[in-house]
Amino acid sequence: MDDDAGIGLLNPYAQTKVGNDTIFGWWARFQEAVASGADAVNGTIGALLEDDGSLAINQVVDAAIRQAPPVEIAAYAPLKGLPAFLDLAVTLALGEKRSQLEQLGITTTATATPGGSGALYLAAANFANRGDKVLLRDRHWGPYNGFLNGCGLSYATYPLLPSGDSSLPYVDVAGFKSELEKLCQTQDKVMTWLNDPAHNPTGLSMTADGRMALLDAMMESATRNENVGHTLLLDAAYHLYAEEPHGWAETITEALDNGMPWPENLLITISISLSKSHTIYGLRTGALVSLHPDAAVTERIGNGRQRLVSPNTPLVQCMQMNNLVLHGQAREID
Repeated sequence: MDDDAGIGLLNPYAQTKVGNDTIFGWWARFQEAVASGADAVNGTIGALLEDDGSLAINQVVDAAIRQAPPVEIAAYAPLKGLPAFLDLAVTLALGEKRSQLEQLGITTTATATPGGSGALYLAAANFANRGDKVLLRDRHWGPYNGFLNGCGLSYATYPLLPSGDSSLPYVDVAGFKSELEKLCQTQDKVMTWLNDPAHNPTGLSMTADGRMALLDAMMESATRNENVGHTLLLDAAYHLYAEEPHGWAETITEALDNGMPWPENLLITISISLSKSHTIYGLRTGALVSLHPDAAVTERIGNGRQRLVSPNTPLVQCMQMNNLVLHGQAREID
């Protein structure tokens, strides 16, 4: 192919996008190998499979979707998403600690998105300035780079794990603090993406002490750099498969119970994906849930974000009718 083909039609960013997603590309090669009779092993699994290799499907979720009236599936959804779905998204993010956090004065807002990837893109588009760097661990999900690049952002990193012995084995708090402070010196907004629990690709989950140490570092930085907006994004794509699925909600609750102040310039936002938890990858259903003690802040964030995404996936549409089904009967799946 001519490298200059179409160059006059595409903007500079679009010209940098080439090829297929790595995982999908290798998946296609695996399928081709099997079709040709080769003895191939699928090393790209990114979905829950049955023992025979077929896609595992949550039958309760499948039934809830198929029982929805056609108008529920065909009609446009509100820009932010259906209220029942948004309420469910908050519960999926916070679990049993939701009511306690609300009693402590924490307010929430949620926006439906096209999958967890849509939630990440929405955060990149809203909580950082073009040209900024977003702080990531050095071992992270590869598509993060594309989401950030698409919003005119780049990234800085700190080590996935601490060097040497540490009482906090699954997070390098010192490295995090150092890189965060560097960004605070050059940007008026800083955002970090933390894929925890069940980090992709390692599967690691931070301990309760590790979560508290990182939260304390974020709170301390926001307090010290009061003119710099701080956003902690928790990528919870796999959280319901972790031993402590709502560990971050527990840590935030504990911190507030112990009197930790929440600076006005700190936002915690959680990226939710129903692809993994509800085995509906192709329906592209997710949400971005944000927490802050000031209701005016969450209202402003919610109203601003709804103009940037128009969710209309089938599950978002039928969730209003089937919210109780997903809440109450999901445990009945064998």
